[in-house]
Amino acid sequence: MSKKTYQVCATCIYFQAERIDHKMRYFCSRLKYETKPSYSFNCWSPKEHVIKLMEKRGEMI
Repeated sequence: MSKKTYQVCATCIYFQAERIDHKMRYFCSRLKYETKPSYSFNCWSPKEHVIKLMEKRGEMI
């Protein structure tokens, strides 16, 4: 797998998901707007468990 496999909003430290009125809301606290888990931006900062997984698989961060 490559870095791009992981580089999506759902694996970023700024990604937030919350349920409001029975609907899911996905939000980037860094960019200050709604997003989706599968979106990808150049400002991606991986969560700690993603970093460990990438290191374990010998992939560059």
